[in-house]
Amino acid sequence: QVQLVESGGGSVQAGDSLRLSCVGSGLTFSRYHLGWFRQAPGKEREFVAYISRNEGITETTDSVKGRFTISRDNAKNTVNLQMNSLKPEDTARYYCAATVRFIPNKALATMYDYWGQGTQVSVSS
Repeated sequence: QVQLVESGGGSVQAGDSLRLSCVGSGLTFSRYHLGWFRQAPGKEREFVAYISRNEGITETTDSVKGRFTISRDNAKNTVNLQMNSLKPEDTARYYCAATVRFIPNKALATMYDYWGQGTQVSVSS
């Protein structure tokens, strides 16, 4: 079956960096568009970043522009999220998600078919 497994989370201080990774199995990874979402306690799941299957399109939400970068390595079935200049408001559980369909609204979580279990990121001031 399809599995997405995130790693790389942790507890850091404001201004630090983290690199999240998500490894996919049970799917032809290169056919899937991928996204990163996050969810803080008491809040709805929020779109963070998107990368198309051929890396031609990337998008990030405004609050992380210039700080977070999404990338993928199809040979390793991996999508990464490089997070620099972390802020306390970045504290959340981060999830990767995959869809084989072209989705016009990449920020809509319901458009994605597969999800990982998430990895926790905590940023202290």
